[in-house]
Amino acid sequence: MINRTKALVLALFAVYWVTVVAILVATRDVYDQALDQAIRVPGVNQRPAEISVLLVLTALFALLSTGVIRNWRWTFWLILIAFMAGILHVIVSALQLVGMNANQGPEWYVLLQLVVGLIQFVIALAMLAGYRKAGVWGAF
Repeated sequence: MINRTKALVLALFAVYWVTVVAILVATRDVYDQALDQAIRVPGVNQRPAEISVLLVLTALFALLSTGVIRNWRWTFWLILIAFMAGILHVIVSALQLVGMNANQGPEWYVLLQLVVGLIQFVIALAMLAGYRKAGVWGAF
């Protein structure tokens, strides 16, 4: 059964995936800049690496979504911890926007990271509320 907590997490995963694909298609330079820090090799076509990262991300979201649907405890705790860490995105992005930290991309991308971090943190709080009410994957 899909309750509000599960629906919220699954919807966020879907939005994440669509956003990554949209960034890859519409603003490939921003996507490349994010990959630069990890796997960029000068003079080499990056398209295979970009597609590989997208496939790995798709597989990760599929695995986590399966865990959400099947009530796997370990996915609850993994997602909860990752979403709680979203508050760090908010702090870092805010520091980048006010100029106290180097920007990791265009201003809209930094603002997107801030919003995503805030949404993650709010969902983590809802997950905690649901956990207190009904246990793992309980509705908030």
